[in-house]
Amino acid sequence: MNINHTLVAIVLIASLPGAAAAQSAPPRSVGKDLMMKDLTGLAGKQAVVRANEYPPGTSNPPHRHNAHVFLHLLERQLLVPVKGGQPVTMKPGDTYYESPADIHVVSRNPSASVTAKALVFMVKDIGAPATTLVTQ
Repeated sequence: MNINHTLVAIVLIASLPGAAAAQSAPPRSVGKDLMMKDLTGLAGKQAVVRANEYPPGTSNPPHRHNAHVFLHLLERQLLVPVKGGQPVTMKPGDTYYESPADIHVVSRNPSASVTAKALVFMVKDIGAPATTLVTQ
């Protein structure tokens, strides 16, 4: 296959509806671990403190944490419903809890122009992933 055929193939693939949807997918939150500490007295457990940012229009897919999660909203608003629960709109100063069994349906920043910021504290199994995507 020569270079022209390769370029045509790339353009055709990029123009497919699925490719367009992937390119226009909403942004995801970004987390930075501030501290991870194995907990003495709680065998096999680890505490994680994380700073999360939710860019404008963020819409994280359904997921679970398999951890006890406490989220404290520092700036802006955040929608954080769990499966089977009432939708929750957090405002600065609000704190939210998710149990290890909760499925977080979405984490969404309703703003089109400003980033929401949160401080997250979780207690999870050592070595376990902080977030696992789920299908509904």
